[in-house]
Amino acid sequence: MSGRLIGVGVGPGDPELVTVKGVNALRAAAVVVVPVMDTLERGRAEATVLHYVEQAKIIRIVFALNERTDRARREAAWDAAGEQVAELLRTHGTVAFATIGDPNVYSTFTYLALTVGELVAGVAVETIPGITAMQDLAARSGAVLAEGTEPLTLVPVTAGSAVLKEALEGPGTVVAYKFGRLAAEVATALRETGRTEGAVWGSALGLPEESIRPAAELLEGPLPYLSTLIAPARRDTRGGKL
Repeated sequence: MSGRLIGVGVGPGDPELVTVKGVNALRAAAVVVVPVMDTLERGRAEATVLHYVEQAKIIRIVFALNERTDRARREAAWDAAGEQVAELLRTHGTVAFATIGDPNVYSTFTYLALTVGELVAGVAVETIPGITAMQDLAARSGAVLAEGTEPLTLVPVTAGSAVLKEALEGPGTVVAYKFGRLAAEVATALRETGRTEGAVWGSALGLPEESIRPAAELLEGPLPYLSTLIAPARRDTRGGKL
């Protein structure tokens, strides 16, 4: 066996939402890798991890996290990150990768694990689940994500507002991730599908700059990139169509 790579979900920002299992994994790992866009920045994952491990144990690795058009640049960044983590595994044996939210939900860890698996024969890849932004926003706003037989649809608006509008036209609760840059288009989609009432958006959850507001108050300009929207299901009976 050539080491263990553990993807640890550290939640949306509130350090109290990291699971006990996650904290134990972070503390037990030889090093903890955190993704950043620049080696000089402290990202949200690192800020959360610092509540549980010392700075000297944390290694920042650059990913093209905000690159949406130049696929070659993104893949080059993944490959370079994979090489760095592979070397850390060869040197230290156990590496934890801290990711906001959950490592199996729209996470950079997915790409990293694939790359490392090609570089390090026999590496054991594990994941530890984390609280997602939609769960945290639901708890903080009082929104109910699903009842009875209702479906729950999660849409990354990086795919375009048309995908979100299609989901809003269907049944159940719709959650939108990463919609900050397209806030105006999201507001339009909500109005056109009659889903504005009861919908809520939030950003920087659990942090000092946290903002949670009704979707009817979506700003005209762009919001923080990692904003989350919940448009609850239309419910006219108790129990959500049990």
